[in-house]
Amino acid sequence: MSKRSKKTDDLIIEPTSDLFTASLWSAPKNEPILRDFVNATLLDSGQPAIRQVKVLNPFSVKEFAADRQLVLDVRAQDERDRWYNLEVQTASHAAFLERTVLHWAEMFSSQLRIGDKFAELLPVIGIVLTAFPIFPQLQRIHAVFRMTAEENPKVVLTDHFQMHFLRLGDLIKRQMKGVGELHGGLQGWMNFFTFGRTATEDKMAQLADNNPVVMAAYEEFQRFSSDAKMRDLERRRRQFLDDQRLSVSAAVKEGRYEEKFGIARNMKKKGLDVSLIAETTGLPLAEIEQLD
Repeated sequence: MSKRSKKTDDLIIEPTSDLFTASLWSAPKNEPILRDFVNATLLDSGQPAIRQVKVLNPFSVKEFAADRQLVLDVRAQDERDRWYNLEVQTASHAAFLERTVLHWAEMFSSQLRIGDKFAELLPVIGIVLTAFPIFPQLQRIHAVFRMTAEENPKVVLTDHFQMHFLRLGDLIKRQMKGVGELHGGLQGWMNFFTFGRTATEDKMAQLADNNPVVMAAYEEFQRFSSDAKMRDLERRRRQFLDDQRLSVSAAVKEGRYEEKFGIARNMKKKGLDVSLIAETTGLPLAEIEQLD
């Protein structure tokens, strides 16, 4: 066996790969999969299920192959015209929460055109799967944030803002304690993201409570993991992210804080999204916005 083929065989892909979830959720034929995942999240927070969902930014393998810097969030809309932003985060960074809120704000504000009325703005619901521990002061694995009054949380400023964090990293850290508190559908999905790589088909069916939609996602993951083209894209994606992290880490380790601004400035000149720059450098979004 050559060194090159051995390297290919050694690549481990998890269901939390943002490349996999982008291709899974955005494929037209997988609308039932995306809808089931969104419904599992909504039902677990006491909200009614949706009947259909349409992806607004379909994933393109050709486009990604040419630009590994793409943000792989999936944006969608349901039959009630509510918008969704779905993303998977496998690593934390200094500006993670700010970046998440910025993506919500960008999606919310992008609805407006000159002459539009503010009353016509539609709700935007963020769903973030975190593979690292977050919000240690919270007990429930599914954390839901809304805009409410401090004096009385039952008073809602607006129902246009919702942010759901599915805290997979905390679930794994607690050795799966807390998964039983989730709505059955969401429980199956969290089990898929945790055990989808290692579980046999029979075991996955048991963990998913025989949910045929979760099993369809499991089959999609098996195909993705064995596809040579997707494996190559996954490797190139990781290399790009690793290179970015290493360059910033070296600057921080050597005390060259100003170098982080240089990196951010160069990335901004290339037209990269400010949220990606913040994720890469750890600099506050406000400071990046002010860079020339």
